[in-house]
Amino acid sequence: MKAAAIICAGGSGRRFGGDQAKQYRMLGERPVLAHTLGVFCAAPAVDQIIVVVPVADLDFVREKIVSFYGLNRIAAVVAGGERRQDSVYNGLQAVSRPCDFVIVHDGVRPLVTEAMIGRVLEAASTTGAACAGVRATDTIKKASADGRVEQTLPREALWLVQTPQAFSFDLLCRAHEQAARDDYTGTDDASLVEHAGGIVTMVEGAAFNIKITTPEDLAMAARRMTSERGDSRPIRAGFGYDSHRLVENRKLILGGVDIPFSRGLAGHSDADALVHAIGDALLGAAALGDIGRHFPDTDPAYANADSLVLLSRIKTLLDGAGLVVSHVDATVILEKPKLAPHADAMRANLARTLGIAVSRISIKAKTNEGMGFVGRGEGIAVFASATVAERITHGL
Repeated sequence: MKAAAIICAGGSGRRFGGDQAKQYRMLGERPVLAHTLGVFCAAPAVDQIIVVVPVADLDFVREKIVSFYGLNRIAAVVAGGERRQDSVYNGLQAVSRPCDFVIVHDGVRPLVTEAMIGRVLEAASTTGAACAGVRATDTIKKASADGRVEQTLPREALWLVQTPQAFSFDLLCRAHEQAARDDYTGTDDASLVEHAGGIVTMVEGAAFNIKITTPEDLAMAARRMTSERGDSRPIRAGFGYDSHRLVENRKLILGGVDIPFSRGLAGHSDADALVHAIGDALLGAAALGDIGRHFPDTDPAYANADSLVLLSRIKTLLDGAGLVVSHVDATVILEKPKLAPHADAMRANLARTLGIAVSRISIKAKTNEGMGFVGRGEGIAVFASATVAERITHGL
């Protein structure tokens, strides 16, 4: 069963206020949209992710959200339309076939969980369409425009609808095409399926799965993340070390940056000792062995390999183990050249690859005061430590 996710992030955020759209507002150390996409990138049930944004934001989202935060499973970023359903339809056109099911989610619901995604997808696989939502607990009254009560509705049958919503791919395509023929505008994709005669099943979402519309919503989400996904998460720590000999006719690459120097590091890959030490620290924190086990220097596939690509694969291993990178600290020991002019570029490369903020990456450089192989200029050594946190899903 192949499933695609369409993440709608086309709102202007007029109700939020200010010049910046709500999907790009910072929630902790990441934008709201980056949090949402991170959950879908980690969800094993999702095969491809399509992000729909305003046409003016395409480059920004590709560079400053998807690339910067290392969201490597995003298949496409496409332009939205005038209405929400137009945006979803554009997303449907970008889905790679074959595809059995499609999940539609609001980009400004960052507290969605993998469990919610799994529930709506499982229900849709049985009935063809399903929505997450919460049952109404307050008394609900229907009133006229002037506020006069016309009817008290039976709350036992009422749901407050959320996303994610999941559908058979063919069913949702037919529903959008039917709505276009009838000039029908729905409030969500489920309403389009209902209009086309389809049956939609409700499944439990969560009260905390809020849609961020106002500054108060953003503050509530921040509190939720701090208490439920932040400091309370179990933390693991790892340590890494690597060293390489300096030789002629090799590039000196550290942190993915090609540093001008008369010699480079010998090795089977690009010999990026900084990335290797960090990779070992992350693998150690996850108890997943070491970099030599996963990328042996006896394998010709890794000859002259870009170590940042290997680090991205380590990030994928951590994702699969339910772990997220919290912080990286590395010390490079070398006599020459000076690394300070290149440190910011290194940090940016590492942050982008690991999908974390640059503020969570620390790189320092020291000489060895003329002592040992480093002091004699024969090579470079790197020490690294890393912490990772367990992802909490709460089973919701």
